Amino acid sequence: MSFLNELINSENDEILREELHERVDIVTHKIKFMEKVPVICLNAGNEIHSGLNHLIELAGGELVPVALDAKVVIYAEYQAGIGDLLGKVADAISPQWPAVTYNHVYILDDSHVIAKLAADQVTDLEDIAEMLHPGFFVFGNEGKNWINFSS
Repeated sequence: MSFLNELINSENDEILREELHERVDIVTHKIKFMEKVPVICLNAGNEIHSGLNHLIELAGGELVPVALDAKVVIYAEYQAGIGDLLGKVADAISPQWPAVTYNHVYILDDSHVIAKLAADQVTDLEDIAEMLHPGFFVFGNEGKNWINFSS
């Protein structure tokens, strides 16, 4: 978690720093008591998108190399919003994937990648935690920052 701590600690606003640390602590404390979730993050071409790996692991995900081993599939692409990925993902998803069976295929908005501020990273962590552990986290960003893709 040192990357996220460093990013948060570089924030000038002390009140914001404390709030962000608290939000991270809430997620990391809760997931200590949960099993790791096999997950893969892909781009629209079904190639591994590794830009979120550190947040996925922090949110309780266990990265797997192929979608057939994943209970959760997250689609994300640098500087791409949900609308940009929606049509592309529909053709990329395989009905054989366990994540499709479990209805755990998600599209994450990464259109704010240029500004990757500490607050953005913490929000992404919360969103990923909610995807990996539905029912245990509700941060209210579904439909705004990410969607559950029901094929």
